Amino acid sequence: MGLWKKLGRFFAGGAADAAQLEAVQRLLLEADFGVAATNETVERLSRAGHVDAASLERIVVEQLGPPGAPLARASAPPTIMLIFGVNGTGKTTSVAKLAKRLQTEGRTVLLAAADTFRAGASEQLKIWADRLGVPFVGATRGGDPAAVAFDAVEAATTRRVESVLVDTAGRLHTDERLREELKKVVRVVGKRQPGAPHESLLVLDATVGQNAVRQAEAFATAVPLTGLVITKLDGTAKGGGVVALRRAVPVPIRFLGTGESVEDLELFDPVKFAHRLVNE
Repeated sequence: MGLWKKLGRFFAGGAADAAQLEAVQRLLLEADFGVAATNETVERLSRAGHVDAASLERIVVEQLGPPGAPLARASAPPTIMLIFGVNGTGKTTSVAKLAKRLQTEGRTVLLAAADTFRAGASEQLKIWADRLGVPFVGATRGGDPAAVAFDAVEAATTRRVESVLVDTAGRLHTDERLREELKKVVRVVGKRQPGAPHESLLVLDATVGQNAVRQAEAFATAVPLTGLVITKLDGTAKGGGVVALRRAVPVPIRFLGTGESVEDLELFDPVKFAHRLVNE
């Protein structure tokens, strides 16, 4: 059910009293807007002389910010893209979806499995590489993720592949050793390829609510993020979490994962998303 179907009754007369605004606040929190986005939304709604679905959409759009730029292209290939996120977010599948999108743009791609911690992670990405018909660089479990990333850049340079997608280790965002490991991956690719990483994308699961906000804040302190990929939006009605994420981490939302197919990766459009959140 869209937000306006839940909130609209409180603004039947064009405005809401204090008790009604308190109910609006509670509904926004239940929709995972988080405290900051909820308070701003309620404050702006209370100031408005007349409130309708369109005015709520405008408030949401402004909080989401502008859409992200197209995926980067290095001035001298290969373009290096690092993908971060905790286990269970759909990170590896998102890497495959990004690879497919790059292929549709006419770019050649190499996939690198720098998640040497999780059992089966390398094999899972190799399956995707085979399905997409792209080269693959992996390592044995327990290997050095930074070395995998370095080898991937070397292989892409030798083969004249335009884009390298590096799937990094997906342990909990509270794991300090992991964060140091990720910093090392960033340093190593930057030394091997000037300007790298050209993209650092964090994959977050929309179904985990405010925990995704905490994940985003923790990763942002460890690595220089350039964008967010929000997954599993096909399976949750709590789209307000996307607004909370955008407020918590000042980087654009680049893509939404909307299904299981390799084609189910949607460019983030704040106007379209706000309309869907408010009305559907």
